[in-house]
Amino acid sequence: MKQEFYSHGKLLLTGEYVVLDGAKALALPCKQGQKLHVEVIKHLAPTDRATLAWKSYDQKNHLWYETTFLLPLHQASNTENQKNIQDKTLLEILLAAQALNPDFLQEGISLKSYIVTTFLEFDRSWGLGSSSTIIYNIAKWAKVNPFLLLEHSFGGSGYDIAAAGATGAITYQRNLKNIGLPNITDHSEFCPKFKDALFFVHLNIKKNSKEAITSYRSLDKTDLDKIILKINQITNHLLTCPSLTEFEKLLHTHEDLLSNLLQVPTIKQQLFPDFNHGIIKSLGGWGGDFILATGKEKAKNYFRNKGYTTILNYEQVILGNP
Repeated sequence: MKQEFYSHGKLLLTGEYVVLDGAKALALPCKQGQKLHVEVIKHLAPTDRATLAWKSYDQKNHLWYETTFLLPLHQASNTENQKNIQDKTLLEILLAAQALNPDFLQEGISLKSYIVTTFLEFDRSWGLGSSSTIIYNIAKWAKVNPFLLLEHSFGGSGYDIAAAGATGAITYQRNLKNIGLPNITDHSEFCPKFKDALFFVHLNIKKNSKEAITSYRSLDKTDLDKIILKINQITNHLLTCPSLTEFEKLLHTHEDLLSNLLQVPTIKQQLFPDFNHGIIKSLGGWGGDFILATGKEKAKNYFRNKGYTTILNYEQVILGNP
């Protein structure tokens, strides 16, 4: 028996960090994602030991990770897999899925082994959701709530989990009283008329999401409610923004709000103070992964001349209306 699951990568246009505290965020699913194939091998001889063999391939179809877990799935029986951080993380996710659905990887275990293969469609260093797509796919395989699986394993706001299963832009609000039921609204119609002037630049650094969240949680957030209200207004206005000029003003205001909250200079102030072709907006954790920039070819050349060669047009990446 074979099963296949698929989920999309993501970019977060508004609400980074404050989405953790219930702000309305505008998330954009990517055309690129990750596949998960599951093959079940039945009729093992009584003396055979059931296993879960895992292999992961990158966007160039190169094997970058593999491991094998013994079944039944217990930490005690997989002590060798505690030495590698990737093994440990994957085991924690699988055990969390099993805690949510006790039948997962258990039913008829003596007669089954599993071969799991994943295929990533984007560079692992890009920060488009190599972890969130795995969590979403495992949740679908295990038939559990993906937001609860995230909460009990990797942690985070869950916007990336929502984007993994979306078919277009969404607004996302974390339900702080019921993590498993966030408020998600489909905005697949979102398609800026000026999208030809929007592009994404990779900063050649992969941001650690857990570290970014930990740093944010340690901040003094006295005016958080006021900031969230303003972020929500920006998110709502962006959905119907009629012009590039208005779009740029909204994102500039967003950057200033978060800069003041995080007590960190904007990425433009840090790295690109002389950029005068449009605006620059951080996406997700500040200081790494992708930024959004506006402008034409001169704007792209500005980044190329500074050594930032991974530049993607809006239509290359974002899933939704043409």
